Amino acid sequence: MHHGAAKDLSLKHGPISDLFDCDASTEQRKQWRLTEEQLQFFQENGYVPGPQILNARQIDHLRAELSMLSEPGHPGSEFWYEYNSNESKDPSLVLFHALGAWRISMGMHDILWSAPFTTPASQLLGGPIRFWHDQLFCKPAMHGGVVAWHQDYSYWTRTKPLAHLTCWIGLDDSTVDNGCLHYVPGSHHWNLLPITGLAGDMNAIQGVLNEEQWTQFNKHVPVELKAGQCVFHHPLTIHGSFENRTPNPRRAVVLNVILDGVTSDSDKPLLAGVPVVPPGTPLQGQFFPMLYDPR
Repeated sequence: MHHGAAKDLSLKHGPISDLFDCDASTEQRKQWRLTEEQLQFFQENGYVPGPQILNARQIDHLRAELSMLSEPGHPGSEFWYEYNSNESKDPSLVLFHALGAWRISMGMHDILWSAPFTTPASQLLGGPIRFWHDQLFCKPAMHGGVVAWHQDYSYWTRTKPLAHLTCWIGLDDSTVDNGCLHYVPGSHHWNLLPITGLAGDMNAIQGVLNEEQWTQFNKHVPVELKAGQCVFHHPLTIHGSFENRTPNPRRAVVLNVILDGVTSDSDKPLLAGVPVVPPGTPLQGQFFPMLYDPR
């Protein structure tokens, strides 16, 4: 057993280290703003590659934290919302997936306020952004599992209206060979589809698509990124990622945010261990901090 209690970092709203550039002026933020072309691309396709979010020092720091966090029973493990050392149905394929790292380790906490992330995120959502939840995804070398095709919002219908955004940040170069993200361009204009499962069957989605969607689906495109680069996507955009068959891991930090004012639509806890937010009440307080208000 580990001795000494870990602190719950969700009590700290703002960076607790100088690892990231968080306190940037409007002028400094210009370097991370998306161009009109990029915003247009997002409107049409439902995703857009964003700025370089992490430098080499930050990548090394987050990799070290991920290594600690993926050890079962580490200090602070009581603060996870969800923790799957392997979410894959097939034990020969491994997909580490966990929610709540921001409450446990400094870097995973402070990245939420990083200006290279909050600047484009607030542009895409069109206003002040609050934190929804984070995710860690790790596909180990040679036998990394898939993340099956899905729309994020199908897992988030307990909040409304639909004003959510996801930022996927690679801690390694992500390539077609090691299981980079694939998107179905324009699928954010589709209706909300039934959940067909997150780990395991890449073909399950076929059962819920109509003919027109199926045709469009088959034009899915890979987004390869260098370590530290990111891609943003709309909560209805269909995406997934294939196995990692390379000798190196494919690790990622995912930050999910909402436009300030999004409300609960559930009388159950929105995340495990978080007090109930009554239906119709905006998400705020300890677990849903304001990350950036451009006003």
